[in-house]
Amino acid sequence: MFRYSIFLMTGTLFAATQLDPVHYLENVKVLASPQFKGRGTGTPELEKAANYIAKQYHKAGLQPVGGSYFQRYPVTTMAQLGKRNKLSFHNGSGKNEAKFETDFTPLNFSSAGSVTSQLVFAGYGITAPEYNYDDYAGLDVKGKTVILFRREPQEFDEKSVFQGKSYTRHSQFDAKATNAKMHGAKAVIMLTDLGSTDLEKFGRTAGPANAGIPFLQLKAETAQRWLDGFNKSLKEIHDDIDKDLKPRPFVLPETATIDLQVDVERQVKQVRNVLGYLPGETDEYVIIGAHYDHLGMGDQFSLDANPKGKIHPGADDNASGSSGVIELARYFSSRAKAKRGMLFMAFSGEELGLLGSAFYAEHSMLPNAKAVAMINMDMIGRIRDGKVFVGGSGTGSTLKKILDDTEKPEGMKFDMSETAGYGSSDHTSFTIKQIPVLFFFSGLHGDYHRPSDTWDKINAPEAIKLLSYVAVISDKLRGGEERPQYVRVMPPAGSVPGAAGSSGGSSGYGPYFGSIPDFAEPPKGVRFADVRDGSPAGKAGLKAGDIMIAFDGKDIQNLYDFTYALKAKKVGDEVAVKVLRGTETLEVKVLLTARK
Repeated sequence: MFRYSIFLMTGTLFAATQLDPVHYLENVKVLASPQFKGRGTGTPELEKAANYIAKQYHKAGLQPVGGSYFQRYPVTTMAQLGKRNKLSFHNGSGKNEAKFETDFTPLNFSSAGSVTSQLVFAGYGITAPEYNYDDYAGLDVKGKTVILFRREPQEFDEKSVFQGKSYTRHSQFDAKATNAKMHGAKAVIMLTDLGSTDLEKFGRTAGPANAGIPFLQLKAETAQRWLDGFNKSLKEIHDDIDKDLKPRPFVLPETATIDLQVDVERQVKQVRNVLGYLPGETDEYVIIGAHYDHLGMGDQFSLDANPKGKIHPGADDNASGSSGVIELARYFSSRAKAKRGMLFMAFSGEELGLLGSAFYAEHSMLPNAKAVAMINMDMIGRIRDGKVFVGGSGTGSTLKKILDDTEKPEGMKFDMSETAGYGSSDHTSFTIKQIPVLFFFSGLHGDYHRPSDTWDKINAPEAIKLLSYVAVISDKLRGGEERPQYVRVMPPAGSVPGAAGSSGGSSGYGPYFGSIPDFAEPPKGVRFADVRDGSPAGKAGLKAGDIMIAFDGKDIQNLYDFTYALKAKKVGDEVAVKVLRGTETLEVKVLLTARK
């Protein structure tokens, strides 16, 4: 390794200092080491990582904010299986018990609770008007438990309207849960593939934190034993649907009931953002931030085939960015005081939905109005061929000029975007508060969200080159230059990950609605981080901060419910939307349009 010297211009003078790749990589090594076990949010190891970062802030001479380097906030952790999961089938003459974790298991997004109800077979549990297919047509499932096939019809038929092997949105587990719930079902039992004995592993299923309905997976062979006495063959039904694409639902007699209990625990824990302040001559300040949490020992966001029990070190994601914050803090603490201060922040809870940055932006320790800009670094340690994505230059009136006027490090090629103020990283939380942002990101790679994202693959010299550029930008922002004024730059419809209603067409989220969701889910509903000017939602008077609780007469529990309900509508439909705005409940009519 070597020391990469940078020279920062102040007026006509140059001040020499150094950013150190050795020091930088040492912090990456520590944060990505086995002792921190992947820094999962809510784990003791994340708390150890917070203490380590605070110690580095202290060594750099940063001041605590409000008397502490920490900001605590509550987080609902990932679901854990409890010990009281039960499932039994009553056929009128006897009771058939299913064995927990042998015959059945809840999915991690399942609601907890007990249900006793009549049983209804609802095919694949799909309502797809675009394919003229509806398993629920003419079927009353209100207050009942539905039993469903996994996946979708004709999955091995390349000519299928369901796109054959590629699958559609309707095959996803959360879509089946939402559709059952919207038809009034009380619980869902999804079968394994016919002939398979493999249950979906708990904690591996993507979906909402809580789907709002109990959702179990059951071995198909166990279900078939239950149905033998009613002359029903799952294989025959499956094959018949595949032949002619006609649903074949049925309702079992009232004497045939399901008794289930789902014990899924979600703990609320206190976690911490880590803050350190370098004062300036005024009360204005620049924010330098990155998230320091990762996936811990593997969960539903892991891309490893068998992640359970494996440390996911998160060297690039995002020990690289948080080590960059530490290195810049060390560098700037040796510089002379400037006009504006600097707030260095390491966020927790990013992998669960930008929770830490969202909490800070809503409960800022320093006034948001005094924040000149926020610079976010997420995955900056694996720069390849000098390519780096830089987003958000259009969110501040002077940011693009500052970037254009700053010499690029030798060999680096920046992909500049004026938008990207919204996205799936922590700068989004500050864009929502009308603070100009810049986002630095070196791109995804094959080790992303896998146990193989290790410190030895970090390219420290290239990261230091990038940090040198970020340092110059930061120095200009904290110096005497004109303060950038926030500019409302909305990304093109369809470009925001998770932005419900931002896409159109059969492969997107349906007609255009125009909201941008807050990634931190409220207890119920969908909170709007922003609403696009001139969009259907905007024209209807919906605003940032509103929480949608109903759409077209359907209760909305989470973002998955909303995207599913919107996908079922057509361009030109007018829908009733109910939102919470403070203590008020408002209902408006929204005319859905095509994406522009």
